Amino acid sequence: MTKRYINSSWCLIILSSFLLSLVSADEDGMSMDMGDPSSRPEFHPINPGSKTFHWLLTLFILLILPSISTSLAIANKLHWSLFLQYISTGYSIFESMFLDFPDNIDNHENKTSKGTSWFLSILLGLTIFLGTFINGSNLIINKFYPHLQTRQNSNSNYEYGISYKLYKVLSFLTVLTGWVRVCMAPVALFGFCYGKHTGQCIAHGIMGSAFILYSFVLSLVLVIPWIRKHQLLNTSDGGGGGGGATGTSQEFYDSTVMMVWGVVNTFTEHRWGRESWSMGDYQHTAMGIIWWGGGLLGMYLSRKNHRSFIPALLLIFTGYSMSQHAQHLIISTKVHSVFGISLMGAGITRIIEISFLLNDKSCHSSGQILSFQYLPPFCLTTITIGS
Repeated sequence: MTKRYINSSWCLIILSSFLLSLVSADEDGMSMDMGDPSSRPEFHPINPGSKTFHWLLTLFILLILPSISTSLAIANKLHWSLFLQYISTGYSIFESMFLDFPDNIDNHENKTSKGTSWFLSILLGLTIFLGTFINGSNLIINKFYPHLQTRQNSNSNYEYGISYKLYKVLSFLTVLTGWVRVCMAPVALFGFCYGKHTGQCIAHGIMGSAFILYSFVLSLVLVIPWIRKHQLLNTSDGGGGGGGATGTSQEFYDSTVMMVWGVVNTFTEHRWGRESWSMGDYQHTAMGIIWWGGGLLGMYLSRKNHRSFIPALLLIFTGYSMSQHAQHLIISTKVHSVFGISLMGAGITRIIEISFLLNDKSCHSSGQILSFQYLPPFCLTTITIGS
């Protein structure tokens, strides 16, 4: 046991030294000075204070509140969940009708952002309609048909009926749509995603959302006991990954998604046969090839419920490529560099978790969560802010 912790300590020391060396090298090679002051891009938003307050209000009411209400819905706290969703619905409808996120080009909100706002309003309306129907039905049954309520209480599966499940699914979808809405608002405000920049904006949005989704999945797998302990429950050797293990490891699913995304990235980043190759096309296409090749290897190595370091290794490769990806502006290059380092940190900490802390098992032998295991999802969430 002592030897294992010594090895883990050495891994952490090496990791810290590696990341610090990257940051130091980056600081030595670049300056935040943009050079010629006349080359600095100028942006003077109209009514910046009110727009900032509007966006923060949207962030709180259309993303944070639906997240809390969804958690309450999953916990079967229907009354409080509906109360918060009524607030979100009222604000969403009012915003869709009267509050825009106008840009500086022609002072109007783009159709995608406005359409997302109306879609969220309709989705929230359907959610509270179903929730109110369920809540009202329960009130009527409690008041006029108490004998039916007794029968429902004796049936432990009643609260997990179709209507309840549909309500929870709709509540979760409001969170996803709220995330898209909150992300679309700054895009509409700044107005930099028109014309030839549209594809790049979409790519950054999808990649950032994919990383935060991956972080959410890793956190979910970590905190739900029956998923975290699946090898302990299904094997006779204490979760060693062999001895008749059943199920599928997390890395198999990770590798599958990375393989599929790599294929998509390989054939969509460059318009084959319709345009000349640029340096960005080479970089993105090469990274797509690495992802589908590494994904296939990860699927092979993680079969039969075995753990694998391949998905984490692909994160390291991607992070290094991101940190070296030169941009037109030095500040943009700096941002890419910092978040590339963060992505490499996510991959390295994931390898340490799988190979050294857990010894290729699905969880610690005690079945408890180690504090270090929260670090990879945290790094992935940090990357999303910069995407």
